[in-house]
Amino acid sequence: MLPRLIYTLLLLLAAPIVWLWLLSRGRGGAAAWQPWAAERFGRFPQPWDGRQPVWVHAVSVGEVRAAKSLIQALALKGETVILTHLTPTGRAEGQRILTDEIRRGQVWQQWAPYDFQGSMRRFWQHFNPRLVILIEREVWPNLVHVAREQSAPIVLASARLSEKSLKQARWIDRLFGGLLHDTYQGITVALAQSDADAQRLFDAGVAQVQVCGNLKFDMQLPHVAVQAGQHWRQRLARPVVAIASTREGEDKPMVNQIKAYLEASHGAKPLFLLIPRHPQRFNEAARLLDGASCRYARWSVLRDDPASDEHLKAIDVVLGDTMGEMPFFYGAADIAVVGGSFERHGGQNFIEACAIGTPVIVGPHTYNFADAVASANQAGAIVQVQSPEQAFEQVKQWLVSPEAAQHVGSQGKSWVINHLGATERMMQAIVELEGGVSETSASAHEQRQQ
Repeated sequence: MLPRLIYTLLLLLAAPIVWLWLLSRGRGGAAAWQPWAAERFGRFPQPWDGRQPVWVHAVSVGEVRAAKSLIQALALKGETVILTHLTPTGRAEGQRILTDEIRRGQVWQQWAPYDFQGSMRRFWQHFNPRLVILIEREVWPNLVHVAREQSAPIVLASARLSEKSLKQARWIDRLFGGLLHDTYQGITVALAQSDADAQRLFDAGVAQVQVCGNLKFDMQLPHVAVQAGQHWRQRLARPVVAIASTREGEDKPMVNQIKAYLEASHGAKPLFLLIPRHPQRFNEAARLLDGASCRYARWSVLRDDPASDEHLKAIDVVLGDTMGEMPFFYGAADIAVVGGSFERHGGQNFIEACAIGTPVIVGPHTYNFADAVASANQAGAIVQVQSPEQAFEQVKQWLVSPEAAQHVGSQGKSWVINHLGATERMMQAIVELEGGVSETSASAHEQRQQ
C-alpha cells in the first residue's frame, strides 16, 4: 500500500512537468496529445450502454499494429472492445487500421486514463470492463490494483520483458519496497513472446505464464499498399533503400552515410527513403538533409504531385514525413535498414519488412526484440551490423549482388511464415481463462447461497 501511495504522489508531482514539456513542443505537442482531456482523468460526458467490454490497452503505434489481429478476433467473437492509447500517433493508427470495427461499434477508442487511482476508478465505474488485456509491457501499478479490486482478470498479451527492463524493475523494487513485484503479481496470466521472456516475467512476479508467440508475426499488411509500393518501384527503374523508423540520434549519421555514398558513387544511384519514427522529428530530418546538401523531397508533397515521377529523377532522397505508410515504403524497397537499433533504443519492428520479403539490416541495439533478432539471425533472415557505416557497406554489397539480398529476403519471408499463429494461441488462452474465472465465480456464488 505505502509503495503504491509514494508512486502515486511522485506521479502527481511529475505530471505538471510533463504537461509543460508537451506545451513546449511544436508539431505533435499538447494539441495532439490532449494532456488535459477529460478522458485522461477517467471522466466521460456520455453514459455507457451497460455492456461489459474487454479493455485493450495499446500504448502507441507498434502496440496498436501488433494488437490488430487480436482485437479483430475479439470482435469476431462478439466482444465489444474499449481500445485505449497513450500517444496521438497510436490513437491515429488505431483509427486507421480498425476503421470497419469502429464504424460497426465493435471497437471504441479512448485516451488511456492516467495511472492515478481516482482516474482508474472513474474509468472502471464508467465502462466496468470484465477483462483487461495489456499489450506487450504496459503494466501500471494503479491500473492493476483497481482491476484486482474489481476482480477482473488481467492478461499481458504478446508479453515481453528484456533483461535490461528486469534489472530496472528490481532497482525500482529496492527503491519502492517491491512496488513492481507486487504489480506483476497482480497479472492473472502473461502470454509471453518467448521462453526467455516467460522466465523473466516469472522472475518479475507473474505467477502464471504461457508462451504463445509474438503478435507482430500475425500482422496482415495491407496488400493494396504493398502492391502500390512495388508498382511505384517498377516505375522508378532504380534501386530503393529504405532507412526506416529512425529515432533520436540516428538521422544525422544516416544522412552522413547517404552523403558519403552519393559522393563516392559514379554509377546509377539508388533512391534513399529516410523515414523518421516520430512526426515531431520530420523537420529536424529535413534540416539535416539541407545541411548535407542532399537533393531531397518530402513524401507529403510528392505523393499528391501528378509529375512526381519526373521529379524523382532529379533527387536522391525522399523524406518520409507521413504516418501509416510503412507497408508502401517496404513494398517499394529493395533493401530496408531498420532504425531504433543504431542507438540505445532497443530496436523497432523489422518483422513487417521480412513478411514482405524485403531484405533487412538491423543495428546492434535490439534488446526489445532480442529473441526475434536471435531467431532471425539463426535463420539467415536478416543481417545484423554494429554501426551505420557497416550498414551502408552491406547496402553496397547487396546493390552490387542483388541475388544475395533476394536470398535474405526470401529467408525472412519463410521465417515469418514459420512463426504465425500467436493470435489463435492467445485467443485460446483467453477463452480458457474466462472459463476458469466463470467457474470460480459460480462456485463462490454457490458457497454464498449455502
